[in-house]
Amino acid sequence: MNLHTRDTMWGHTMPRTPAYEQLTENLECDVLVIGGGMGGALCAREFAKRGLRTVVAEKRKIGQGSSIANTGLLQYTNDKTLTACINTFGEENGVLFYRLCRDAMEYLLHTAPQLPIPVQMIPRSSLYFASEADDVPALQEEYENLKKHGFAADYWDEARIAKHFSFSRAGGIYTHGDAEVNPYRLVHGLMMNARRYGARVFENAAVTGQTFTDDGIIHYVGEHKIKAKKVVFSTGYETQEIKKDRGAFLMNTYAIATTPVSNWDGWYNRSMLWETARPYLYIRTTADNRIIAGGLDEPLTNIENMEVRKINQAQRLLEAVEELFPRLGSLTIESAWAAPFGSSRDGLPYMGSHPEYPDCYFVEGYGGNGTVYSAIAAMLLADELTGVKRPELELFSLTRTAKPSPAHSPQIVIPDITA
Repeated sequence: MNLHTRDTMWGHTMPRTPAYEQLTENLECDVLVIGGGMGGALCAREFAKRGLRTVVAEKRKIGQGSSIANTGLLQYTNDKTLTACINTFGEENGVLFYRLCRDAMEYLLHTAPQLPIPVQMIPRSSLYFASEADDVPALQEEYENLKKHGFAADYWDEARIAKHFSFSRAGGIYTHGDAEVNPYRLVHGLMMNARRYGARVFENAAVTGQTFTDDGIIHYVGEHKIKAKKVVFSTGYETQEIKKDRGAFLMNTYAIATTPVSNWDGWYNRSMLWETARPYLYIRTTADNRIIAGGLDEPLTNIENMEVRKINQAQRLLEAVEELFPRLGSLTIESAWAAPFGSSRDGLPYMGSHPEYPDCYFVEGYGGNGTVYSAIAAMLLADELTGVKRPELELFSLTRTAKPSPAHSPQIVIPDITA
């Protein structure tokens, strides 16, 4: 599967990437991570840190799949609001999901400074604003639910938005504890750190088959074999080619990066921005003073069609930024790209075991918060693999119902580990 068009902006930020191994021998390990993108990197680092003998096998170059098309907005809030999660899964499970996302954000913010290279992770707040005045009541309800359950957020009315930004909207929720990041550098920083903890990371190592045995799983990579006690598939959207129950639908999505901007007049604290419309526009800045904007999702096509469509879509994204920030002066697109984007039917990612794949786990971070979801998976699966039961995985079950409701959602009992 082609995972993005040419000209994503991140390659130039790391022209010299680390050298990773080429597989030249048979290996045995505790856990094999298949996939060297964001999910694989987060899992590999956490597994190796816990003392598991960890091997990563990536069929491309590390970080060259979906991760290099990632736009690097990290938030505890989601495409599916807390209110919608409560209505779909019940209050306990809806709040649990948002708390896991908040915990993952804290994990990412804590982890970034420990990595061996700067990953340009900058704490930010976010404004989630009403696209139309009719969206205000739902925003106010969402704010009340966030505050009720202890999430860091403020409600901004039209006057407050207009005071802090060069645009005005009827209302918005200003959240705290978010961040922007260079996703390509983050993947490499995590992989480098995983190696320091003892992980072995191989690129150009396509897994072509597997055999299940009584004492492990053998995976075939060229002429060599990797035998693992457990396997984690973190293969992004290509996971849909591995197992038949795909669980998600794919769209085209588009993004641009501008040349550097010299002033931020009318852009309060360089906050990250997104809106209530679906599909939504989202905007952030970068460490080297560029603007990234994305959105305009549409039905999935082939990569050739994306290359053609991105010209028009890039111009639409630029015009949307200029409409919001007229004081920034003339803006120029430096990079424009398109990529497949996946969402699940119920708005949650998939992670955990699968009944047809013994001793295997899957990480499928579908949705606009893929990096945050991958961090959740890394923490939960690392516990599971080291003997700590994490019932929260039931929420993300690969075999969960396609028509969830509060009455039929799993009752997740989390043990008190402090008792």
